[in-house]
Amino acid sequence: MKPADEHRVPGFLANGIHTGIKPNGDRDLALILSTRPATAAGVFTTNCFKAAPVLLDMERIRSGVAQAVIANSGVANAATGTEGLADALSVSRAASIELGIADETVLVASTGVIGQRLPLQKITGGVKRLAAGLRDGGIPDAEAAIMTTDRFPKIASRKGVIGKKEVTLCGIAKGAGMIQPHMATMLAFIMTDAAIARDALDHAFRQSVAGSFNAISVDGCMSTNDTAVILANGVAGNRPLRRGSRSLGVFGELLSDLLSELARGLVRDGEGATKVIEITVAGARTLRDAERVAYAVANSNLVKTAFFGGDPNWGRIISAAGSVGIDLPVGQVR
Repeated sequence: MKPADEHRVPGFLANGIHTGIKPNGDRDLALILSTRPATAAGVFTTNCFKAAPVLLDMERIRSGVAQAVIANSGVANAATGTEGLADALSVSRAASIELGIADETVLVASTGVIGQRLPLQKITGGVKRLAAGLRDGGIPDAEAAIMTTDRFPKIASRKGVIGKKEVTLCGIAKGAGMIQPHMATMLAFIMTDAAIARDALDHAFRQSVAGSFNAISVDGCMSTNDTAVILANGVAGNRPLRRGSRSLGVFGELLSDLLSELARGLVRDGEGATKVIEITVAGARTLRDAERVAYAVANSNLVKTAFFGGDPNWGRIISAAGSVGIDLPVGQVR
């Protein structure tokens, strides 16, 4: 397992441009394209008020196949009703026509201000220029185009050998506020040239998300737009990975390592964050109990202010841990 020197994945092209959604001239529309239909899996927000693009992607990901992702920043297209869903479909359709691929293989994502409809004319008007600039070295530009209040880009790559074939993984993510699972104001797009069966990809992705994106908190708030998807196009030429195979374990380690790096970047870039704290709970009866204790400590304002001020007030930690309603062995707490 090793980080890749360049953020490129065989069989994937990307680009990011400014269309006018953001008034400051920053990139605001991203496109990722696999040169062939790819196996796909996704994890989405559990918020009841799911944004229009989330609803669309949840339906499309069921097929297990996708070929492109188009994402805008600046406007979330959330709480926009049936009109918002129609807007998401219009963006998808414009991209599919320009790329010459099936509309149902295009995934759509948005991030930004909730309650506003997409500026469709700006987005669809920019699709032709966006597609024309697709290139294998364009992943960093796509990453820049999904940033909102982020202070720095979150991009990571890994390479490994599976079945004597080198496989590459690359991921981009954004998210600075409203960060707590399950998934929160966070977009993450993962690309790999590995060949992998749909159920194996879904299993590996969910496991990796559980230990990374779903194990972080910045402000304890959940968003309407969280989307994390992975596309695997098989260009590496390895024998397709399947559930239970040793090679799937190797792929899972690469994926988990990649997502963990991206997740740590999200925490470091949290709005107003000055420190990154890693919480370990040992000796819990169940994973759920451990999670409840960890999040009680992580989301405690008293604990946060103690760390911010550099005050080693451990009493605040045990107070938060003891508030979750779990029968803790008080005499054994260390």
